[in-house]
Amino acid sequence: MPSNHPAWQELETIERRESVLLAPYATHSSQSKGRKYQEHAQSYRGPFQRDRDRIIHTAAYRRLSHKTQVFTSQEGDYHRNRLTHTLEVCSIARTVARALRLNEDLVEVMALMHDIGHPPFGHSGEDVLKECLKEEGGFSHNQHALRIVEELESPYLEFPGLNLSYETLEGQCYRANKQSMKICPSLEAQVVDAADSIAYDSHDADDALELGLLNIEQLLTVPMWRNAADRVQRKAHAPTNSPLRRAVIHELIDWQVKDLLQTATEQITQRDTGCSNNIETQKSMVLQSVELQQQKTELERFLFQHVYRHPDVVKIRDRAQTALHELFDKMVDHIEYLPESFRHRAKTVGVRRSVCDYLAGMTDRFAWREHKRLCDP
Repeated sequence: MPSNHPAWQELETIERRESVLLAPYATHSSQSKGRKYQEHAQSYRGPFQRDRDRIIHTAAYRRLSHKTQVFTSQEGDYHRNRLTHTLEVCSIARTVARALRLNEDLVEVMALMHDIGHPPFGHSGEDVLKECLKEEGGFSHNQHALRIVEELESPYLEFPGLNLSYETLEGQCYRANKQSMKICPSLEAQVVDAADSIAYDSHDADDALELGLLNIEQLLTVPMWRNAADRVQRKAHAPTNSPLRRAVIHELIDWQVKDLLQTATEQITQRDTGCSNNIETQKSMVLQSVELQQQKTELERFLFQHVYRHPDVVKIRDRAQTALHELFDKMVDHIEYLPESFRHRAKTVGVRRSVCDYLAGMTDRFAWREHKRLCDP
């Protein structure tokens, strides 16, 4: 392709724009390691923009709108599902990335991708599949996300999977192998991880309040919530006896983001990373301050005890787990119930893994329908 071709001119524009807007320690498109299967560059999108669009157009991404975050659709319409949670994580992550002058396109695709491997019924569904496959290496939604983009979603004739950039895949690999990896991923991947934590700590409490599983008085016993409520009271134009719930949720997010930015900026400055792209370090640099992290840990412990283990939540979770387990056993015994593509896949990965891959792609409501059709006619 000649250097005066419009495509090259547009790529040069992308590089110039990033050289002005992004910090030297950000992941620049021009520094991308490429893809497993080589593709021609496009004139109107950078590599991470292409990755983002490929994720958004997958069936796995669309199904997130009918998958449980913490509470199932049986419990109401207000609370988050897996898709709305994903969008909230993406919003927070992009805000942080822009403030730190990181690559927003890369942050966005990793945020949109981070939960596409979740099975129906949230973490309770994941626990079932992990148990069903304990002799075959287990199941992890983070690892399954990689299977989706590298094997299960294949809309192209030229190659299997989505052929995402190595940078996008490395971010998900970190989430899947966080305990065993000795080197932290790009700062962009660290941002997504931190944004995920900020989102679910704040929004799970909000959803629990809406469903009546918690009340404000209970949450005010938790230091982090109480401190956020005090901040809201001080900002209020008129005194009020009880803090406004949604104002406190907003304050929780704003407080965590500001603290994250301050701590990350200090970490990056201390490590003299001004001349390095794709920083490799054994310690995350995008993290909360020690003081706030302690308060987050207390809030998470409170939510685990009073929300995730609430009798009403456990009751619905147990029903869902029983149904998913019965579906797994039924399909292992009757492989003819699988779609043709998964029956074919079973020849290479085994029946149990193929059944698990199929079940993991189901939405909550489809899993219930299939259970009624196959297990409780």
